[in-house]
Amino acid sequence: MVENADVLKVFQEALVREKPSKERYKEVLSLAERMVKKVKNKLKKFGLEGEVEVEGSVAKDTWLKDEVDIDIFILIPEWVEENKLRTVYLETAKESVKGFKWIERYAEHPYIEAIINGNIKVNIVPCFKVKPLNWKTAADRTPYHTEYVKNKLKDELKDEVRVLKRFMKGIEVYGADIKTGGFSGYLAELLILNYGGFPETIKKVAGWKIGEFIDVEGYYAGKIEDAKKFFESFFIVVDPVDSLEM
Repeated sequence: MVENADVLKVFQEALVREKPSKERYKEVLSLAERMVKKVKNKLKKFGLEGEVEVEGSVAKDTWLKDEVDIDIFILIPEWVEENKLRTVYLETAKESVKGFKWIERYAEHPYIEAIINGNIKVNIVPCFKVKPLNWKTAADRTPYHTEYVKNKLKDELKDEVRVLKRFMKGIEVYGADIKTGGFSGYLAELLILNYGGFPETIKKVAGWKIGEFIDVEGYYAGKIEDAKKFFESFFIVVDPVDSLEM
């Protein structure tokens, strides 16, 4: 938590800029609800099985007022052929954003990104509904990331995440896309959980060295050096939704 008076002033000024108003909450959450219904209706229309959920920062309440990404995931049954994720389910996503400006983007597999209400980004992402450690695509982890953060992140720390995200954007290290190669929103949330707040995170980050190892759940307690040899990276963050057995 913020205690230093000067830091507190900067923190509060940044938070005023980044925390959504009640009106903004209403707009974004209402749009998310409408889009979820629309995707569900399209799945039903095409006779496809799948659950539809809002994931990411909107679901976790760590989003920034003027830079909104509504992540809508289609959770496909594990038994569905993987090629259908890239075909019929992707087509369903496209059908869901007809009438809006949209583009097909790629991570490990394609997803749809649309711009709605002028400046709200809506991502519709197919993934598989599987149990941890049985991932079929990288996106399969996301629902578990959402659940983990919602269960662990206290309300008073959500604003700390917002300010950290803005700080990262300001120094151009925010974004896990290939172009940026920076920190994801999920990683920002893990840092706040691990260190306890924005100023604490900044202080710790300033002292990072090559081989930094972050293990929020302590899966590798007492075995950090062995883990470093296993991961072979200069910066390691253990995903809490994975386990030691992985």
